[in-house]
Amino acid sequence: MKKILSALAAVIALNSLGAHAAERLVVGATPVPHAEILEFVKPELAKQGVDLDIKVFNDFIQPNLQLAQKHLDANYYQYRPFLEDFNKTRHTDLVPVVGVHIEPFGAYSAKYKTLAELPDGASVAIPNDPVNTGRALVLLAEAGLITLKDPNNPQSTQRDITGNPHLLKIRELEGAMLARSVKQVDLAFVFANYALEAGIDTNSALIVEKGKDLYVEFLVARPDNLQDPGIQKLAKALNSPAVRQFILTRYKGQIAPGF
Repeated sequence: MKKILSALAAVIALNSLGAHAAERLVVGATPVPHAEILEFVKPELAKQGVDLDIKVFNDFIQPNLQLAQKHLDANYYQYRPFLEDFNKTRHTDLVPVVGVHIEPFGAYSAKYKTLAELPDGASVAIPNDPVNTGRALVLLAEAGLITLKDPNNPQSTQRDITGNPHLLKIRELEGAMLARSVKQVDLAFVFANYALEAGIDTNSALIVEKGKDLYVEFLVARPDNLQDPGIQKLAKALNSPAVRQFILTRYKGQIAPGF
């Protein structure tokens, strides 16, 4: 009887292991388009034995913090300059895995149709994180609205503004707040993911930066799990022809494949 019970226990244990063979991968992402793209590849990963658990965030800090703290296995929401700045300032060592798509970064207005209509003293909202503050200021300089100490320096701050002939009132806001500020200020710089989520047509931007390879959005992991089979399967799926076609069809040119 003991031998029978022992054998039965072994069979149950093997069946239990088989039932839990799928690898669970917890990935953080912002809602649009990142989480949508992850949802698109989820069925394909399931066929490969990977259970993709997508955690949606509405800020740019927690997905990296939680990845560093091992609450996430990976995240997908950022480009390399932002990641490098985060690693430097937070003393983390998160690593890019594969680039997936490129988003336009633009300035929108609910009040004016062209930059020429923008009045002196206009209020302008820009991102408050170091990388994207500089990115917005460079675009304002390229549009001729301000001058900068170094007009090509994406790390510029408001202290580097050497000329403001239109007396623009520049306000720095957290990234997720920018889309909501479009109706409250004269001009607001908005990331494409938040613009898409808010129903803003990215083609309506009065100032736009499109297609710079520097700003490809990456799947990001840690050095200790970079080579894990689940991470590598996700990376391959995100760089597949099917995802390329999904991006082109779903977003109709509002974002572009970055691979």
